[in-house]
Amino acid sequence: MMYDAAVIGAGPAGITAALYLVRSGVSVALIENAAPGGQILATAEIENYPGFPKSVKGWELADLFDAHLAEYPVVRVRGEVSAVEQAEGFFRLALAEGETVEAKSVVVCTGARHRDLGAPGEDEFRGRGVSYCAVCDGNFYRGRDVIVVGGGNSALEEALYLARIVNKVYLVHRREGFRGAQIYLDKIRATGNIELVTSSVIDEIRGSAAGMGSAAVRNVQTGETRIIEAEGIFVYVGMAPVSGFLPEAVTRDAAGFIVTDAEMCTSVPGIFAAGDIRAKRCRQVSSAVGDGATAATAALSYLEHLNA
Repeated sequence: MMYDAAVIGAGPAGITAALYLVRSGVSVALIENAAPGGQILATAEIENYPGFPKSVKGWELADLFDAHLAEYPVVRVRGEVSAVEQAEGFFRLALAEGETVEAKSVVVCTGARHRDLGAPGEDEFRGRGVSYCAVCDGNFYRGRDVIVVGGGNSALEEALYLARIVNKVYLVHRREGFRGAQIYLDKIRATGNIELVTSSVIDEIRGSAAGMGSAAVRNVQTGETRIIEAEGIFVYVGMAPVSGFLPEAVTRDAAGFIVTDAEMCTSVPGIFAAGDIRAKRCRQVSSAVGDGATAATAALSYLEHLNA
């Protein structure tokens, strides 16, 4: 079957794009390789999404997004896109599972994944102390000491979440100041079991067959190394885009994020991008939703001209 549009990714941007497209009467395939919701599934509380003055849990918002889309005839395709090939008047999407999906337009909403820390011991203790999702794994460390690495909103939010579960949180950041929102910083400083370890980096993650036991933390200003006893480390040091499956003709920035115009159009006509996969400054649920709506509108305009 030839679809009018294929949306890759079922996070806030992808669900919004699929919703706007199907409501406009075009056929839509939504390709997803995990549960709908994307990164918000790994977020404990979302406090800045309009309409939820008391905040909303990430999984609750994901369920609401998905329930809204379930009211419409969107074809759900489970799988991971491994390549996008441009043909005459349409695109052929190859899935890692061996299937193919053909569509006249493509909206890329694949987002980004957490970057690795790059410290010795990270791979060895991945899943045995090293984690990238406090909401997913925090309960394993209830009553214990853990480390959170990073200085942005994600690191601050997850440190606050973990502080309600664990005995103590060491928040390690390579700079003296944090780039996260002031409201989170104020909460961090008012939380008694969070210790700030600034101007510091993780030199090594240590442990035994039982799992992680400590980390060597070096102060970049003094050169002094401190051993922090902790059974878990949660890494939030930036995001890596999921864009390697796209044709080389799709322009990306130096980090691999897709470059678009204000209408979410990429350098390849018929391919659009929305959400965290885009090269942009703000990566929030609300901005992803806006991107998805804009990309769908641009895709509809493209389809109208294509079918004229």
